[in-house]
Amino acid sequence: MKTAYIFPGQGAQFLGMGQDLYTTNAYAKELFEEANDILAYRITDVMFEGREEELKETTITQPAVFLYSVILAKTTKRFRPDMVAGHSLGELSALVANEVLSFGDGLWLVSERAEAMQKACEQAPAAMAAILGLADEVIEKVCDSIEPFVIPANYNCPGQLVISGTQEGVALACTALKAAGAKRIVPLPVSGAFHSPLMEPAKERLAWAIDQMNFRRGRCPIYQNVNATATVEPEQIKENLLQQLTSPVLWTQTVQQMVVDGARSFVACGPGNVLQGLVKKIDKEVQVAAL
Repeated sequence: MKTAYIFPGQGAQFLGMGQDLYTTNAYAKELFEEANDILAYRITDVMFEGREEELKETTITQPAVFLYSVILAKTTKRFRPDMVAGHSLGELSALVANEVLSFGDGLWLVSERAEAMQKACEQAPAAMAAILGLADEVIEKVCDSIEPFVIPANYNCPGQLVISGTQEGVALACTALKAAGAKRIVPLPVSGAFHSPLMEPAKERLAWAIDQMNFRRGRCPIYQNVNATATVEPEQIKENLLQQLTSPVLWTQTVQQMVVDGARSFVACGPGNVLQGLVKKIDKEVQVAAL
């Protein structure tokens, strides 16, 4: 029986996350303080006792979720993955936990990614919405029929797909999808169209940042968002990581492929419990737990 470790993305954050680790584990405290030095501000102050609105800012959220997820993995003796995957931002957490990237390099890359994505959002304000209770094929067909631009962006689990695009395109799609029978439509509190071609302006900066990093072969395969297939090859990992910015997150397909490849136990490593719920909706037979 193989064990897959999975890492959450933006949106899983909560105030106080990581504080117990910081106060009870000397190595965790050392890593958190190293992160404060790398970022040149005390992100731990925001994570532990800041304002909720501040923690929701992309440039804070992404490194904060990354830090909690990675430090949790690094301070857990039973962290022995046969395979790893991460949802969006969580892919970078998975890469560091899997020793493809060092802790410092991974954090710096996350910070660069967050800054690039925030600037892309400011250049082209856009929107995202979660569509519940419709088949993927129906949502894909509706998105194809809408002008201006909107696409499926996050294949989270059967019956839950997030769309991403221009504000007008998302609004028109939501109206059409409600008429098509969607049980619920939830606008997401973001200002950009993540995982769509509207993130193209962020690609140049991220490509530059990725090229500065030393990527190693992983200790086990990582299943990446853009193609839901396993790899340990640094060059392939780098290319997939870059393409992830503008491509849909194939989370349903990723979990399904991990199961095909032998995963029977999934362990979520990071804040929140969203990933555990998604995995159980994708495959009711597997075991799901959290670190």
